[in-house]
Amino acid sequence: MRKRFLIIVALVAGLTGAATVGASAQTLSVGDPAPKITVKEFVKGTPVTDFKKGDITVVEFWATWCGPCRTSIPHLTELQKKYKDRVTFVGVSVWETDPAQVKPFVASMGDKMGYRVAMDVVPAGAKGSEGAMAKGWMTAAGENGIPTAFIVGRDAKIAWIGHPMTMDKPLEQVVAGTWNPQAAAKERAKAKARQAKMMALQRKLAEARTSGGPDQMIAVIDAAFADDPDLERSLGPLKFQTLLGQPSKQAEAVAYGNRLADTALKDNAGALNQFAWFLLDPEQPKRDAALLPVALKAAQRADELAGGKDPAILDTLAKGYFDSGDTAKALECQEKAVRLAKGTPLETDKDMVARLEMYRKAAAKNK
Repeated sequence: MRKRFLIIVALVAGLTGAATVGASAQTLSVGDPAPKITVKEFVKGTPVTDFKKGDITVVEFWATWCGPCRTSIPHLTELQKKYKDRVTFVGVSVWETDPAQVKPFVASMGDKMGYRVAMDVVPAGAKGSEGAMAKGWMTAAGENGIPTAFIVGRDAKIAWIGHPMTMDKPLEQVVAGTWNPQAAAKERAKAKARQAKMMALQRKLAEARTSGGPDQMIAVIDAAFADDPDLERSLGPLKFQTLLGQPSKQAEAVAYGNRLADTALKDNAGALNQFAWFLLDPEQPKRDAALLPVALKAAQRADELAGGKDPAILDTLAKGYFDSGDTAKALECQEKAVRLAKGTPLETDKDMVARLEMYRKAAAKNK
């Protein structure tokens, strides 16, 4: 089944060290000269080794095992099409557990991965995190999660660093010549400070998780909210799941779930979708019936924010309607989801098609 995780998974990964590498001191930031591209080989496209003045280049780091990386690949392809002959995109595979999988993966993607792709050069017997690109770019920039993209401006300096799904506006401004690197550098410094604060909080949560139990976890989270209310957007789902895991606090979990959908997550389509699917996923334990309206509300809001054009969100919304007994709406949403999934990584999702058939049969019976 296609996996869609509640956003607390990123936090749990931070607690356990999964899908990341250790934190490191930052020596590369916005405004610094871009390091050289030192790779083992280019498995797709014309090789790029340096940055010429006047050129704009996006260097994006990914891995075959990274689910979010696979999600961002089509977006990068669309950006390469949009900025053809104006921006060079290079995807660099790093932190691979099995480098032999890179070439077959890139070949299988075909035109869906429509930009240059290279493999990091890793010393014999070394870990993937010890590759030249991993160390010279990711570790040097203090980045310990992928996908991560770097925009190199016309001055051959780093103009922006961040998640490729949030790159559209910065890239547009870099191309237009309206990007403010000084302001970007200040914003990145603030972001890194927030990241350090979050890592300290993660340590407290890890301690509470192993020694204090659920009540101590919630106490740590509530204290964090009191210190910084904005943290509820990232930590709210963790508090919700912690409440949900306690049989005596189901009513409190329902109330807090409603609060999340109405406040902290209300303007984040992706987070709302993950939250809703967490409640609707048939592979999860059966939920309190009072949570179904919460899930449906979250999915409806996510679809509203996405303008009805996101197949993953429509798939979630259809499940919400189906579980609520509205088979007609479930079928309508799922048909649209499958139609919009064509040409995306979701096109091969057998579970989406299976749900479509299930909804068709149910709707036929109800006629």
